[in-house]
Amino acid sequence: MAKIDIEIISCLNDNYSYLVYEEETETVTIIDPSDFEPCDKIIKNKYKRLDYILNTHHHYDHVGGNEKLKKKYNSTILGFEGDKNRIPFIDKFLINDQNFKIGNLNFLTIFIPGHTKGHIAFYLEKEKVIFTGDTLFSLGCGRIFEGTNKQMFNSINKLKRLPKETKIYCGHEYTKKNLEFCIKYDPNNEYLKEKKDWVDSKILSKSPTVPISIEEELRTNIFLRCNEQSVKNTLNLDNSTELEIFVKLRDLKDSF
Repeated sequence: MAKIDIEIISCLNDNYSYLVYEEETETVTIIDPSDFEPCDKIIKNKYKRLDYILNTHHHYDHVGGNEKLKKKYNSTILGFEGDKNRIPFIDKFLINDQNFKIGNLNFLTIFIPGHTKGHIAFYLEKEKVIFTGDTLFSLGCGRIFEGTNKQMFNSINKLKRLPKETKIYCGHEYTKKNLEFCIKYDPNNEYLKEKKDWVDSKILSKSPTVPISIEEELRTNIFLRCNEQSVKNTLNLDNSTELEIFVKLRDLKDSF
């Protein structure tokens, strides 16, 4: 397992970009640079280099820093092959289940469509870390813009099967609003009640609520709990399939 340091970079209103520093080779990678200025500030003050940029999907709030960062640091940009015409200044194209190496880090590309047609996650199995972009959030999941409900349902279920200790680094700070939604439709979940104080303290101190573990999410994220009878009862959909529960929850969340 490589020794790494992950810095959380707050960008725009509620975006997170992530800088991954691999110590032995001193390789620097940024995932989803939303905005040039906050990313560049950390790079120029601490690292003086940016070797790679990884994009989970093509939305501007995840690729907005690509052009200037690439120009300044001569970085190599990697993204999904299916988005090669939508990710600005992309250099290398990735496919589903592709392994690629950066320094001593072995990344795996996981195709998780739904939010967009070409959304991917970046998984570091040995380090037990995954960057999920706008697919799986703390206590939530992404809106569906280009894909289908079934695609998103399958994507988050793919992610929930990862080892429970895996740490999730997602694309936005949506935890407080997501928590309110989960409590409303999973009101008897004791883990949610315990988590509320922790989330409130993080928000009050203006600290990130990420990373979170797969294990935590399985206990608290209602979108990963569509098989739970208590959730079905709250929705008055006792005999519905897990996909039908997911679709109902996603519709409710869109107007929450």
